Amino acid sequence: MADGIARLDPLDRRIVAALQSNGRASWTEISELCETSVATAARRGQQLLRDGIVRVAVVPDINHAGAADLYDLRLGCRPGSQVKVCLELAKHPAIRFVALVSGADDIFCELNVRKDQTLQDMINEIQVIDGVQRCRTDLNLHTYKVAADWSRQLLSADAEVVVPDLHECDPSHFDPVDHQIIEVMREDGRASFSTVAEAIGVNESTVRRRFETLQGRGCILVTTLVPAPALGFESELLFNITVEPPSLDAVARKLSTYRGVRFVAAMLSENTLMCEVILPTTKDIFDFTTNTLGHLEGVRGWTANMVLLTFRRGFVETPWWPRSVVTLSRQK
Repeated sequence: MADGIARLDPLDRRIVAALQSNGRASWTEISELCETSVATAARRGQQLLRDGIVRVAVVPDINHAGAADLYDLRLGCRPGSQVKVCLELAKHPAIRFVALVSGADDIFCELNVRKDQTLQDMINEIQVIDGVQRCRTDLNLHTYKVAADWSRQLLSADAEVVVPDLHECDPSHFDPVDHQIIEVMREDGRASFSTVAEAIGVNESTVRRRFETLQGRGCILVTTLVPAPALGFESELLFNITVEPPSLDAVARKLSTYRGVRFVAAMLSENTLMCEVILPTTKDIFDFTTNTLGHLEGVRGWTANMVLLTFRRGFVETPWWPRSVVTLSRQK
């Protein structure tokens, strides 16, 4: 993937950032944001999508009330088996996120366990994957922030960070036709409503109305997947932050206001917050740890893993991992 990332010039990066801000924006809207012609925005943007540098997908909201619990899993693997284990995990329908990471753990992933499933059975399925040697599990008690627009500063350095209240969408809000629409648009989040209608055998107005209703309720999200280095962000990290119990909520809400923080959740174990951070440089990491984490009242300490390669995010396979795996193999 390194070659693909290197080809992105400032205009390509702004187009990607615009797609992250709104994955279904028209090329006209994107051209205005990027201050270029519609023809150029469309040509460049379509090439980025074809090259697998960007993928736009529609996914259901993860906070279905009573529908499932989300667990963080940290895996240790037999040397040389990490990529194969990641590939097996990426095929599992209950895995929301999986990445190869540095540090004490080899793999970090998120497991979505429905109420009609048992955690024990799900963990057993993962532990028998060839190469897995250990598995640490923690329960996500509350998600404070899920942000897909961490790159907005490429469009405006003064862009304000707005942290919306996360919506809990009841499973009853979805019917079989809704699920069909989501499945088609999970593969191509920019598909026209007429294309989706033809694929599932209903009329275009039905697809449009249902999509707009689900989106308005917060039951679906339009997400744009892109490797952070493609936009010039060198550092993607997963922090496990230990916080004094009375300060947990305040620290989580404060962290949620930072642009580079794309995910914050309170975990069950040891009064910790799980925090995903994407930053441009190592210097920015130093600034974040010393001037942000180091000065937040109630923070006791932290550990961190660097994300080396993401295979799945939001239940959607990333399009760039195959090229990255080939590059890694050639380097050995």
